[in-house]
Amino acid sequence: MDALDLARWQFGVTTVYHFFFVPLTLGLVWVVAILHTAWVVTGQDVYKRMTKFWGKLFLINFAMGVVTGIVQEFQFGMNWSEYSRYVGDVFGAPLAIEALLAFFLESTFLGIWIFGWDKLPKKVHLASIWLVAVGSNLSAYWILVANSFMQQPMGYVLRNGRAEMESFWTLITNPHVFVQFPHVIAGAMATAGFFVLGISAWHLLRTRDEENRDAFRRSFRFGGVYALVATIAVMAVGHTQAQYMMKVQPMKMAAAEALWETENPAAMSLFTWGDEPQRRDVFAVKVPGLLSFLAYNRFDGEVKGIKELDAMYQAQYGPGSYAPPVKWTYWTFRLMVGAGVLMLLFGAWAVFTIVRERFEQRPLMLRLLVWAIALPYIANSTGWIFTEIGRQPWIVYGLQKTADAVSPTVTAAEVAFSLFVFTALYGALMGADIYLLRKYAKAGITNPDLHGAVDVEPMTEPVRL
Repeated sequence: MDALDLARWQFGVTTVYHFFFVPLTLGLVWVVAILHTAWVVTGQDVYKRMTKFWGKLFLINFAMGVVTGIVQEFQFGMNWSEYSRYVGDVFGAPLAIEALLAFFLESTFLGIWIFGWDKLPKKVHLASIWLVAVGSNLSAYWILVANSFMQQPMGYVLRNGRAEMESFWTLITNPHVFVQFPHVIAGAMATAGFFVLGISAWHLLRTRDEENRDAFRRSFRFGGVYALVATIAVMAVGHTQAQYMMKVQPMKMAAAEALWETENPAAMSLFTWGDEPQRRDVFAVKVPGLLSFLAYNRFDGEVKGIKELDAMYQAQYGPGSYAPPVKWTYWTFRLMVGAGVLMLLFGAWAVFTIVRERFEQRPLMLRLLVWAIALPYIANSTGWIFTEIGRQPWIVYGLQKTADAVSPTVTAAEVAFSLFVFTALYGALMGADIYLLRKYAKAGITNPDLHGAVDVEPMTEPVRL
């Protein structure tokens, strides 16, 4: 592999690692803030213990996310210097604001929340965790402003061989960010909902201590509703985002459906095994008209295929192929959607048993919900890979190709070395994160040895792990 291929792998590996931590942080902080509010409003000590328990898991994940996120920005200067030179004037602004405003807000009030227990007035202390939640999600907004510029560049002017900022307002009100941001936030909340559901289910299966069980019953009820509402929201917003993508990046949707020829009405693929070099189906199962319905909310309407779009882009941008890797785009899209459908089914099942107060009598469901923690992670990761690979060969859509953005002076051996180091380091961090989350999640809510002296009464019997 050359330096370009290795730089792509390095960015993909580090981004997917980083994105393992981000959604849980964004979604779990709202859970902690709501539970903290419940304690302040009701005065019931169980909510304080629940806040501390889920708050500790949030802090572990937050710390790992910060560490892995630093490398993302470092790579732009190391492996993608031509990209930084070409669009740095535009792309750098939202990243700088994210670091100077949103991250400082989030970090400052997180410190106040951690050390403010029993030292600050209750309402002031409560305000600090809500400001952490706002700062975390503002941070995501600025990151997505930068990414939306890569998906749909706006607010710039080409001058002296590079893109320069022309309108900051146009940049931050890019319509793309207003379909991408709610999709990411709803996905993050769904991730946290299934995280709470799965851990609560694990304890309900094994824990006999009644105080622990009471706290995890409450967590299960809250997590079930939170997960189902967030999953419905992420699917609804995802549909809107797909329709918007049809307008601004029609090639990405054509690749996601392996739609080689333009169709009207267009069929949606359930399963396609295609010959990518020849751009034809080998075997396919399709539903007539369904892709048109998803695109236009009616069962007719033209959806352009890969061949026609490629010819159109060649006429506009010059010789070359403008189709992304179809197999990667097609299957990551399906993994994302498939995981989302399973999340909807599991969330609805959990809420159904919650309404009937029968969830503790459903051991099979509780066991499956423990494994269902993985579903949002699969959806988040494959969704992100689909978003970025589906844009290829562009790094900035219509402006700069990925092959033109790589650093010209960094050798393949140097990129390979840093790829090896980052992969090993991130693997170690991932192991540490899983170990710590597992350790504190298994400890239960009333274990004073692991969760500190937080007004916890001594346990009458040990937690059964």
